[in-house]
Amino acid sequence: MSLVKYLPFTPSGSVTAPPSKSDVHRAIICAALSKGVSTISPVALSNDIRATIGCIEALGAKTHIENNVLTVDGTELFSNKTATLDCGESGSTLRFFIPVAAVGGVNATFIGSGRLPQRPIGIFTDLLPDFGVNCETEGGLPLEISGKLQSGAFKIPGNVSSQFITGLLFALPMLENDSDIVLTSPIESVGYIDMTIYTMSKFGVEIETTDFGWHIKGNQSYRPCNYTTDGDWSQAAFFMVSGAINGSITVNGVNRDSAQGDRKIAELISQFGTDVLQTDTSVTVKSGKMHAITIDASQIPDLVPVLAVCATFADGTTKIINAQRLRIKESDRLKTTANLINNLGGNVKELSDGLEITGVNKLFGGSADGCNDHRIVMSAAVCAAGLDGEIECSDALSINKSYPEFFNDYNSIGGRANVLDIR
Repeated sequence: MSLVKYLPFTPSGSVTAPPSKSDVHRAIICAALSKGVSTISPVALSNDIRATIGCIEALGAKTHIENNVLTVDGTELFSNKTATLDCGESGSTLRFFIPVAAVGGVNATFIGSGRLPQRPIGIFTDLLPDFGVNCETEGGLPLEISGKLQSGAFKIPGNVSSQFITGLLFALPMLENDSDIVLTSPIESVGYIDMTIYTMSKFGVEIETTDFGWHIKGNQSYRPCNYTTDGDWSQAAFFMVSGAINGSITVNGVNRDSAQGDRKIAELISQFGTDVLQTDTSVTVKSGKMHAITIDASQIPDLVPVLAVCATFADGTTKIINAQRLRIKESDRLKTTANLINNLGGNVKELSDGLEITGVNKLFGGSADGCNDHRIVMSAAVCAAGLDGEIECSDALSINKSYPEFFNDYNSIGGRANVLDIR
């Protein structure tokens, strides 16, 4: 168990966003599928990224990392026809690799830890048997697949995790015949799919958008690429909200034109009423008097915890809606976000599909349950920008899932995070 104590602070200075975890996942898979040698940089070795690297190695690829540059040699990908893929706690890794392993005809066993074995995979276990892939599971993980993926029309709801669609997008171009992904309901988290299509294009694979989904031409080949990753807007949001609450922060390394949907954080902070200056590669946020807004989280679910913290310091009542999928993340993030803020003196009402946050002037500190959820632990850190007291938060090292350098970067802008106890 690890604990971190957060003390009040006034954010100041600048910080550089880490490499986008979502972007790095996608680039690693495309590089492996290229069946040649590619480089990806910069790369930060979070636990989720280690899981994805481990999975391509289990399938036969080779990797080497030095000075934040990852070299991927996919020449022997799928040379291992029987493999165990340990996805750790990474939902992205799991859902991306199920179709990828299937397109290679690999007899694969998928395992994981934390809440991952309980997270939904029914979309694939219901769908893929119609396309040549046998799936054996007692519900969740472990999952065993066998057979080789076949082309066709894949009907899939749009209001499930976009990770299912991304997994299919990776695999289907490698089949002999054309395929379609047909949405049976409106799409959510479309920014993540846009990111997938962009990254695939850099490795030479094209996807056609249709009125009802995507058309994927068969017989395409991934080509090796020297790929430069985006800065992570999801992680940058923690620093931007800190600046909105108290002080002034510049976050560098965030591309205004990024395919990441979470770039919307700059616009939302501005809507709260703070002073936001955006350039092509940076965002500066200065605190000011904030007011409540309504936020549709259907396209930006990862921002909900930190946006709830921001709303805590805004006059009036902010509503976050269309966020029901947060209940099946690393924690039930609607419940754990509400508990976090309420335990520190805030006023959050949990709704079936969102949160209702009534603003307060200050948080008074106390104990916070990190729930082994990196975004809850980092959101607790942001609370300290408007704190009158101190916070002791559990599961501090859950940050390693996505952002191992978070505490160092946080303290570099005036944060006061001290990891107290590791057992």
